[in-house]
Amino acid sequence: MTPDQIVSALTSLVDDGKVLTDPDDLDTYGKDWTKIYAPRPVAIVFPKSTEQVQAIVRFANANQVALVPSGGRTGLSAGAVAANGEVVVAFDYMNQILDFNASDRVVHCQAGVITEQLQNFAEENDLYYPVDFASAGSSQLGGNLSTNAGGIKVIRYGMSRDWVAGLTVVTGKGDILELNKDLEKNNTGYDLRHLFIGAEGTLGFITEATMKLTRKPDNLTVLVLGLNDLTNTMDVLQTFQKKIDLTAYEFFSHQAMQHVLAHGNVQAPFETEAPYYALLEFEAVSDAVMDDAMALFEQCMENGWVLDGAISQSETQAKNLWMLREGISESIAPRTPYKNDISVVVSKVPEFLREIDAVVTEHYPDFEIIWFGHIGDGNLHLNILKPEDMAKEDFFEKCQQVNKWVFEIVERYNGSVSAEHGVGMTKKPYLQYTRSESEIAYLKGIKQVFDPNGIINPGKIFDL
Repeated sequence: MTPDQIVSALTSLVDDGKVLTDPDDLDTYGKDWTKIYAPRPVAIVFPKSTEQVQAIVRFANANQVALVPSGGRTGLSAGAVAANGEVVVAFDYMNQILDFNASDRVVHCQAGVITEQLQNFAEENDLYYPVDFASAGSSQLGGNLSTNAGGIKVIRYGMSRDWVAGLTVVTGKGDILELNKDLEKNNTGYDLRHLFIGAEGTLGFITEATMKLTRKPDNLTVLVLGLNDLTNTMDVLQTFQKKIDLTAYEFFSHQAMQHVLAHGNVQAPFETEAPYYALLEFEAVSDAVMDDAMALFEQCMENGWVLDGAISQSETQAKNLWMLREGISESIAPRTPYKNDISVVVSKVPEFLREIDAVVTEHYPDFEIIWFGHIGDGNLHLNILKPEDMAKEDFFEKCQQVNKWVFEIVERYNGSVSAEHGVGMTKKPYLQYTRSESEIAYLKGIKQVFDPNGIINPGKIFDL
C-alpha cells in the first residue's frame, strides 16, 4: 500500500479521523528519548478504545503494515522508535481511569493514563501507587508495563509487574485477551499477563490494566549521607536494613551532585564534600523509629563510613533532598550524555562499579563519568558526558566501544544489560551478554506465536 492509502484506511478506523502526517508530528511521535535513530514513521494513529486498536492490528496484518506502540516516549533503548516507515499507534486518547474498587483496592485504567495521574488518583482516595521515577509526569502506564518499569521504590515495593491485577491486550494476531480477570489467586496454567509485561510491545498492545494500590506511607523521611568510600554504600545499607524497612536507597557521585547544584533550585545538603552520597527514605512512624535512625547514623559515623549527613524535618525538606538525586538527568542533559542502565546482584555493586569506572577512565581519560542509581536493588546508571569540543558522531562511535567493555563486565558478573529501559534497538546487539542462546530461541518462539506476521514493533529486542 502507498502511504496515502494507509492514511486513508487508518482514518476510517478511528474516531474523528485522528491520524497525523505532519512532519513535526512524525518526528515527535516517532522517537523516544534516545538520539541515535532518526524517526521515519508513515503516520501516527490515535485509537480511543481496545476495539479500535484491534481494528488497526487486523488492518496491519491484512496489508503487512508494521506498527510501533507509543506511550510517553521516555524510554532510553529506542523501543518506541519508528525508524523504518512504520505506523505509530499512540495511546494519548486512551487516558481514562475507567473504574475503582475501594474494597479490592484496584483501579482499572486505559494504557494512556499518565503515571502521575494514577499516583494522584490513588492519593485522592487515601491510597498509594508506589511505582515512581523521574519521568512519572509524562510516562504512560502502558509503556511502564511494557518495560516493567522500576524506579526509586523497588527496594520496598518491587517492579511494575508486582502491581498488575489484570490486563486487556490486543495480540499481534488481532485477538483481544482479558488476562487474569483481576484475581489475586488464579492458578489455571500459564499466566500470559506476565508475558506482555516487559515485552516492549512486541507481542501486541496493552490497552487496559487493572492496577493494585496500597496504603499510603506515613511520614516519609529522607536522610542524605556523605560516604567515605564506595564500599560504604553496602555497609550503610546493611546497617540500616537490620532495624528499618527502607522505602528507597539511592546513590550518586560527587560529580553528579555538582551538576545538580550548578543547575540551580537546590542547595548542598551539608558543607562536607564526599566522593559518594547515599539517599535513604523510610517511614518515621514514631519517635522510636527516628531514634533508631539517629543511632544508626551515629554508628555509621563512628565506623568511618559516613562523613556527614542531613535529615528532612518536613515534607518540603524531603522533596528538596530528593531533588539532589532526581535532578541529575535533567542537569546533565545539555552535555549529550551516553547512558547505560545496568544491574547486578546488590552485594556486587561496589566492585562492579569500580571495574567499569576504571576501564572507561583508562581508555577515555577526557570523558567525565557520572554515576547514580537505585543501588538498593543493584541498578546503576552510567552516564558519560560528551566533551564540548567533540562532535556528537565521534562521541557516539567511541561509546560503542564503551558498550562492549561494559557489557563484557556485566556478563562476568552475571548482570543485566538493561535493568529498566528494556532492550529496544540500542541494547539488541548485546542481548547475548545477559540471555543464553537457548533463552533467545524461546523468546523468538513466543513472539511468533503471538505475532506470526511480525508486524508488532518489529526489530526490537531481537531480529527474526
